[in-house]
Amino acid sequence: MLIRKADEVRSAIRSSEITPETLFRNRREFMRSAATLGAGAALAGLLPQTARADQPIPPGKFGVSDPQTPFAKATSYNNFYEFGIDKDLPAKNAHTLKTRPWTIEVAGLVQKPLTVGIDDLMHYRPTESRVYRHRCVEAWSMVIPWDGYSLSEFINFCKPLSTAKYVQFISNLNKSQMPELPYGFDWPYSEGLRMDEAMHPLTMLCFGCYGQVLPNQNGAPVRVVVPWKWGYKSAKSIVKIVFTAKQPRTLWNEQNPDEYGFYSNVNPNISHRWSQARERRIDSSLLPHYIPTQMFNGYGDQVAGLYAGMNLNEYY
Repeated sequence: MLIRKADEVRSAIRSSEITPETLFRNRREFMRSAATLGAGAALAGLLPQTARADQPIPPGKFGVSDPQTPFAKATSYNNFYEFGIDKDLPAKNAHTLKTRPWTIEVAGLVQKPLTVGIDDLMHYRPTESRVYRHRCVEAWSMVIPWDGYSLSEFINFCKPLSTAKYVQFISNLNKSQMPELPYGFDWPYSEGLRMDEAMHPLTMLCFGCYGQVLPNQNGAPVRVVVPWKWGYKSAKSIVKIVFTAKQPRTLWNEQNPDEYGFYSNVNPNISHRWSQARERRIDSSLLPHYIPTQMFNGYGDQVAGLYAGMNLNEYY
């Protein structure tokens, strides 16, 4: 885990652009400012600059030692249906997405609903870089260094009520910016997690990758990353977070509940339209590289306890 030090941040941006320390250290001040768009520093100036594919980050509490997927591949082979169904289309079409101004509404079972600007949200905690495996249900995977902080930090700030058992994430829907928006889906994109899943330290609120601003096709300006689940559970371009007592609707679960379960944990024993027993790792090799799929995407030691006593063939 890499955490950029404060003096490194100050040297990277002008003093006039630095968010006041009280904004992210004093929660009361943050609450006052959250109702308006933040005017803080540009994200590129705050992200770590060491998370590059040619300089792997050592594994630790957060991170894996697998060789990283090259940046060019991780940003040109994407699932982001709002910008096209084919894997190459998001990189070609997502330039139409406008990421400033951007606000995230917090609603539902919280002590005080609010709307927070993206710059305030990203300055709330120091940014970390974590290397995570990213596994897609189409039997391919990547290893990506993500930049952000644990989602639990922001959830704790929101102070959900004790009756809140789930968290729902709703993605941006702007048809004028999404000319490739396909028919036949119940837009906007929606995903959800059980509260203990959302609060797990591995679940990440993400603003960048590879030490750079999060590319539009990868879910700019803010997304979640849940590394032990299929990639579609990691909602992109989030505009609303809702705390609820009941399991929320999710787009793929409603689209095809027999194939896309609410939990969607990576499980090599559950087949979808094709076997998930192995995956094609997208890396620097020229030839296809196949490896066995690991239960919970290899994060079983950290997350298996969340599902103790559950029949994972039923609750898939």
